[in-house]
Amino acid sequence: MKNKVFVILAIGAVSYLAIVGLVLMLYQADPADLKWQERETYNARQIGQLDLGMSKDSVIRILGSPDINEAKSSEQGDMQVLFYRTHHVTSDGITTKDECTPLVFKNNELIAWGNDSYQDYQNAQRRQ
Repeated sequence: MKNKVFVILAIGAVSYLAIVGLVLMLYQADPADLKWQERETYNARQIGQLDLGMSKDSVIRILGSPDINEAKSSEQGDMQVLFYRTHHVTSDGITTKDECTPLVFKNNELIAWGNDSYQDYQNAQRRQ
């Protein structure tokens, strides 16, 4: 009797772990489905794990569509800045650049992120 109960419990535990493992492997959270507060936290956490040289498509797969997007073709190549909301400033229902972290891409490759990088990008565009 004890062996039978143990076997049933073991099968149940293994089945439960298998189902949980499958859900964790297959479930892809969509950042667009998150509330704005959750999205800020999600974006900040994911941006902290990005690597220079990542493709724009890879970043968008991780973070979803940007909140704001800028692009410009220049002599140095195609430049694009994607802005992702990472912190709250004003409760007005509008996401602005000062509430976002900018990600700077050159020829679809991540070359920098953060406000200082965006300032450098703007200064370089003014000099042209």
